[in-house]
Amino acid sequence: MDNQNIVKNNLDFTLFSWTKQGGLNPINASHAQGSYVYDRDGKKYLDFSSQLMNVNIGHGDQRITQAVIKQMEEVSYVYPGMATDVRGKLGKKIAEITPGNLTKSFFTLGGAEAIENAIKLARMYTGRHKIITHYRAYHGATTGAISAGGDPRRFPVDAQAMPGVVHVENPYAYRCPWNSSSIEECGELAIAHLERVIKFENPDSVAAILFEGESGSSGCIKYPPMYLKKVRDLCDTYGIMLIDDEVMSGFGRTGKMFGIDHHDVTPDIMCLAKGLTSGYLPLGAVVVTDKIAEHFVENPMTIGLTYSAHPTLCAAALENIRIIEDENLVAKAAEMGDYIEAEMEKLKEKHPSIGDFRNTGLLGCIELVKNRMTKEPITPWNAKPNEMEITLKMASKIRELGMFTFVRWNWIFVAPPLNVTKAEVDEGLEIISQAISIADQYCN
Repeated sequence: MDNQNIVKNNLDFTLFSWTKQGGLNPINASHAQGSYVYDRDGKKYLDFSSQLMNVNIGHGDQRITQAVIKQMEEVSYVYPGMATDVRGKLGKKIAEITPGNLTKSFFTLGGAEAIENAIKLARMYTGRHKIITHYRAYHGATTGAISAGGDPRRFPVDAQAMPGVVHVENPYAYRCPWNSSSIEECGELAIAHLERVIKFENPDSVAAILFEGESGSSGCIKYPPMYLKKVRDLCDTYGIMLIDDEVMSGFGRTGKMFGIDHHDVTPDIMCLAKGLTSGYLPLGAVVVTDKIAEHFVENPMTIGLTYSAHPTLCAAALENIRIIEDENLVAKAAEMGDYIEAEMEKLKEKHPSIGDFRNTGLLGCIELVKNRMTKEPITPWNAKPNEMEITLKMASKIRELGMFTFVRWNWIFVAPPLNVTKAEVDEGLEIISQAISIADQYCN
């Protein structure tokens, strides 16, 4: 089929996420390899956000293909009540690499389903109903997950939101809600705020606190060094479950296997997806501690999915984790993250619109401002269409120069595959530099 008809069929017969459907001009992807996606006209795009921060091992790795074929030659699917070799092996491997006493996994088809089922488990286990989350966070697009997130994409469905969600402010040091003078002080004030909210809401009604292991699409907001430890302490004090959303920050993305590993904290429940298979097939997981697992030995665990523990998907995940470990991609992500941070300091000297760069491993975000003193954003948070001129110009320039990355409001994300090369990083930062030159023109 010719290129024009491929795009026409996509536009005529499918719906695209998070956008009005008129006037779309999607990249017509042909194939992908390593850190690049190629369109059907032969143009290549450096993938500087690992698509949606999920293609951790890079594109086109045929070892995943072979693992999937091998599994499908044995058994492609059985219902979730049956045992399979690959299911047990994947569960064991996840227990080995997750922190502390996280021991058992319930498999889903993605991150939003993992969040939904983690919330259900926390409510069943505690007999409580409220879930506390950050305003500046995104946990998925299903009704429960989008209600839990504070991201403004929830606004159109607020009237149908899941009840029982309470939001709190992030310890966002660059724009601290309490006007603190340091990231440490911002963290202390955020913890005090969180505890006040717990008390206001009645601690005996709070089932869980749901936070990301490391902040992702809400701006890669860095946690203060002590923050998650003190959140853990609050949970222990009030009998609240700590749910760790590692959907974006897991599997080496942050320079450790999981984002929460930077904070030496063990959650009660961990949600996985994205990097679990590097996006090659859809799979998520809810991992619980031995204590929670023990509770359901005699109490029914009333959750289930037709495709839970799908053998073919489990095979892709098991091979993906093997690749991450064998190729030392977690350490490589940390090393390349350090290089990016050093190079970003040079870009700050060149571009007055760079207000802040927040990064952990290969999960980073450039925040652009019109004035470094006032911190006025280049594009407002949750900007209306008529306020998006600068953002759209930058996104267009990035695409024109042959790169794909996540550009949102006054943020440009830097999250390439974990095996990205130094040369590819240099290429990506040069393209970003040219795009940021557009923002510089609006500085005052």
